[in-house]
Amino acid sequence: MQSTSTPDSPHPFWQIIRVVPDFPKPGIAFYDITPLLRAHVNAVIDALLAAIPQPVFDAVDCFGAIEARGFIFASLLAGRTGKGMVLVRKEGKLPPPVANKSYALEYGSDTLEMQAGLAPANVLLVDDILATGGTLSAAVGLCEAAGHQVLGALVLLDLVDLHQPLAIPLYTVLQAKG
Repeated sequence: MQSTSTPDSPHPFWQIIRVVPDFPKPGIAFYDITPLLRAHVNAVIDALLAAIPQPVFDAVDCFGAIEARGFIFASLLAGRTGKGMVLVRKEGKLPPPVANKSYALEYGSDTLEMQAGLAPANVLLVDDILATGGTLSAAVGLCEAAGHQVLGALVLLDLVDLHQPLAIPLYTVLQAKG
């Protein structure tokens, strides 16, 4: 089942996450999850696993690790569960052959890449925080173009006001207003 705890709820993670006002620019509340990584990694992985419905978890072949903090969570999930992991990286970070997908940002564009030629797999994308959804949407398109089936996305924190509804299921531990 999806757990959706808000900053006003009693989830213990809210006592650990640091909210930095006006960072990186005025009007933005930055949710610093690094204190969770310092001393609560097992609890975070337990919570992420609890957010995945059992039938979805059973179907997962590998976790799709979205650069950069998605690497941390996906590798810990893969290590804990014995499932595989694939990397979704910024352009130029993986050796060829790669599949790539460009996407628009607020000011410009970016490109994601993953290894090409891998056997098709059922992938659950993993990232730390969902904000606008641009990177996650590009990762979905990239995985699908590479022949993988995307089962959904797993994020620790969903900033619900900053993105439109996604075309895939979303599993979260925490939610916050933009």
